[in-house]
Formats: sequence, structure tokens, C-alpha cells
Amino acid sequence: MNILFIVKEFPHSRVIGGPIIIYNRVKYLSENHNVSMIAFAQDPTPDQIESVAVYTRDLKLVPPTPPRSKPGIIKDYFAGPVPPYFQLMRSGEMYRELGRIVERMDYDVIISEYSMVAQYLYRNRDLEGIKRVMSVHECYYLARKKALKINGFGKEGIEALFYLKGLKRFEFDMYADADKLLTLTPEGKNELLDIRPGLDISVVPHGVDVDSFKPGGRPAGPPTIAFLGNYPHDPNRDAVVYFVNSVWPSVKAKVPDARFLVVGKGPTPDMLELSERDPSIEITGQVEDVKPYLLMSDVFVCPVRMGGGFRGKVLEAMAAGVPVVSTGLGAEGLPAIDGDNILLADTPSEISRKVVLLLEDDNLRKTIASNARELMVSKFSWKSGVDILEQVLEEVVSG
Repeated sequence: MNILFIVKEFPHSRVIGGPIIIYNRVKYLSENHNVSMIAFAQDPTPDQIESVAVYTRDLKLVPPTPPRSKPGIIKDYFAGPVPPYFQLMRSGEMYRELGRIVERMDYDVIISEYSMVAQYLYRNRDLEGIKRVMSVHECYYLARKKALKINGFGKEGIEALFYLKGLKRFEFDMYADADKLLTLTPEGKNELLDIRPGLDISVVPHGVDVDSFKPGGRPAGPPTIAFLGNYPHDPNRDAVVYFVNSVWPSVKAKVPDARFLVVGKGPTPDMLELSERDPSIEITGQVEDVKPYLLMSDVFVCPVRMGGGFRGKVLEAMAAGVPVVSTGLGAEGLPAIDGDNILLADTPSEISRKVVLLLEDDNLRKTIASNARELMVSKFSWKSGVDILEQVLEEVVSG
């Protein structure tokens, strides 16, 4: 097959968070198929470009759209059928470059990774005759509803309310126009079907490089709790702020020398302010490789309250032998067994109690970590997930 990916964020080999799944889909599909990619990218390094170029026949990078000004955002609110949320990444250059890339080769299927770029597949005449697959990492309508519910009419809640305008109808009309939808979890599939029955959806799970992410020697250092993420993605920012404000004080009361290690690109001003106030909170910013930070951690937390889809960061921690404490939402898509391969907690007091329990109980920490590692090796290697995707694509193309 000739396969084209259109991607919201350039997924090179060192990327943190959700885009790593796209990198591995491209890598493993390229073994048997011609794979190309067009992606938004902000100043990638030559090494980052090369890490993808070796697997792609055609690779085109498009500058991201500039941030919207306040007048522009207000104008978007009244701008017609495309809702303000999708206007955030609407680019004439992306439309033009997509048209050019499909002229150079006859593609069998085009896959949009993240719904934000699925808009470039929706009713696009340049793609006539090409099967269109939309990979829904997160339903934006449902994510904005969750943000409004959690934040109320604070700043983030009002922003979510603004972006809800026209979102449900546009997003689900777009999904209905696709030849196939992909979700990362059965829960994500059911959420979409609850709103629009009849959508053609297949579940293709996340994965992890179990040969690269593996247990190693823990260097000397203070008791360390870690979290990974891309912080321009608001569910990750919210998770850090929520954990520091609602959970961290009680953890510190029980384990005074504990450290909270926050790894990943784009920490926001409110996150940096938390770190400035408390030296036990260490924010790294973007790093070349997350594995050393996982290996210096005793516990990984995933206190997410918003968003959806699979949390690749949880798989990486589990594969690296770091026991995980997560909300139920953070463990979505996993065969998670509380007390066996993970500890689940959905309130600040429960999250704190279980983090402290792992820090203080060496045997429990080792047992949870070992069981989680075994689960990753047996069920979540990248190859197994891409095999499922390949079968789905072949069925779509054969029609």
C-alpha cells in the first residue's frame, strides 16, 4: 500500500507523549509499505528529521500556524462552519502542500493523526479516490466538556465554553465523513458511538518499545515521583498543577525529602511558578531522552482529570519498571488491576496515600513494577499494535 500520514506535531524518534505512537506506526508500516508524511513542525533538528526520513518515501514539514490574536479569536467565533477550536490549526499552506503531495503519488489511504488535522481530510476534493482514515487520539468536544466541568467558570472553564461553539456538530460530521475511525481504547470508541451511533470505528492500541524502555539500576538520590508530558496539551498541565496543589503537600508531610520530577517540553508559567515556590519540584523542560529520568524515579504518577485516549507515558513507566499510581482516566485502555500491576486512585487523599505506600514499601513497589513490566512485554509491544493497524488498513483499502 501507499500510505500517507498527516500529523499535528512532527513525531520524531525522541518526541515525548502521544506523537511517539505515530513515529512507530510509520517505522513499522514502512517495512512492508510505501509510507509518506506531511506534518506541522517547529524548527526540527537535522537528527530529528533524519529519524523519520529513513522510513518515509516523501516527507514534507509545514510551519505551524501562529498563535491567534484576541481579535482573531473573536473573529473565529463568528467565522462560519469551522468552529473556533479547529481554527486554531487551520492553515492554507497545509491544504496547498497536501494537494501537492497527493499529486506526486497515487495513495491508497491517508491517515490523519489527531482530529485537529482530520479537518484537512474532510470534504477535501484533492483527496478524491483516496481512502480517508481519521485517528482520534482525543475527542475535542468531550475533552472541552470535561474541562468545563472540572474548571467551572474559572479562566480555563470559560475558555472551554468558548471553544465548545459549533464543536460537536462539526467534529462528528467530520468523523461520519471518514472511511474509518481509529481510537486507542474501547472506552474511546464507546464514547464516540454514544454520541453518533453508526460510526465505523476500530480500536488500535498504543504501544511501547519494551527493548528500549526496561528496568535499570536506580542511581542514588532522594525519593522521586515523576510525571512526563507535553505541557501545551492542557490535560498534562492540569495534571501537574492539580497534583502539586492537592496531593503534594500531604506526600511531603509523610516523606519530607521527596522530589517531584516534571519532565517534558513547554512547561507553562503557572507550572514554573509552582517550581519557583517549592525547590522539591523540579521541572526539566524538553529533554533529549526520557529514559534516564524514569530510571531515577521510584513512583510514576498519572493524575490526569481531562482528555482521553491512551497515556503512552504510563506504558513507558511500566516498561521501565517504575510502579504507577494513576487516576482511572489515566489508566484508560489498560487491563489495569489495582494492587497487582498498578495502583488506582481518583481523589487527592487516595493518590497521596498510594504514592506514600509505594515509597515506603519496597516489596510492594517491586511487585507492582514486575507485574506491569510483564504486561507490557506480553501485550503492548509496538509491533503487535501496528499489526492490528495494518490489518485495518488493508480491509479499508480493499473496500
